[in-house]
Amino acid sequence: MDKEHLAMSRLQEASEMSLHHYHKPLLLCDSGGKDSSVLKQVAINAGIPFEVQHNHTTADAPETFFFIQDEFKRLEALGIPCSRFYPIYKKQRVSMWSLIPQKKMPPTRKVRYCCSVLKERGGAGRFIATGVRWAESPSRKKNRGIFEKGSSDKKRRVILMSDNDDRHRLFEHCQLRSRRAVNPIIDWTDAEVWDYIADQHIPCNPAYCKYNLKRCGCVGCPMAGTQGRMREFSYWKGFKQLYIQAFDKMLIARQEAKLPTDQWETGMDVFHWWMEDGVLSGQIDLLAEQNLLAEQDEEDDLDDTTLL
Repeated sequence: MDKEHLAMSRLQEASEMSLHHYHKPLLLCDSGGKDSSVLKQVAINAGIPFEVQHNHTTADAPETFFFIQDEFKRLEALGIPCSRFYPIYKKQRVSMWSLIPQKKMPPTRKVRYCCSVLKERGGAGRFIATGVRWAESPSRKKNRGIFEKGSSDKKRRVILMSDNDDRHRLFEHCQLRSRRAVNPIIDWTDAEVWDYIADQHIPCNPAYCKYNLKRCGCVGCPMAGTQGRMREFSYWKGFKQLYIQAFDKMLIARQEAKLPTDQWETGMDVFHWWMEDGVLSGQIDLLAEQNLLAEQDEEDDLDDTTLL
């Protein structure tokens, strides 16, 4: 079975489970990136009923925002329901710029609270489909599966790493209404994604070609590395100032909480530290805070998703 038909089979199986357990069609998560574009086309080719949801992170590039608008018009013309999810934190609507002061530290590669709050909370109580792929990072190869069932208790989470996983029956027949996920193109390579886009003539985020990007995520994401983020801030200059303003407010919040600021005197100082660009010598040790935030994020997620 080729990759497309295998992905279609996974989606069809997930669709059946979604309709049976949740009494709702599969919910496709659309980030505005190339993988989401492939995911939508595979779902269309699979002939299943589905809805599309975009998580509004507030830190996406303008091209992504307008591409999502165009995609919603195209999909709705095909009869596919589309919606935006606006994230909630501590029972309030939140943006990247209001979240940073509340967390009292910048998002880092180790603690990506921005992802858990702004990108991953949509679809609570639904069966979702994502464009997650193992080729994107070693951690995804290790921790993400074809089918996934979430739970606040890590011991009760189910992750199926292959189509023949012996836990498949447990996953399929579990009656808990927690969020489940299918990642149908998880084993696709970058080349296979781009080949499929070309072969199927799939609309794609124009930022890829305009700026020769490999990824179209949040502007300034720590996972993009120093050089990658520098390029992003040269393309979308307003985002740098938004981060600096958020870091200024973060410093005030840290002072009020009697947390150390050391060499951080201004939001610009924080920005240089965060970018790891060598301008600010020395670094504040945030390891203890990072570990605490990692534990708190899961508790916050459980609290906020009850509102959805």
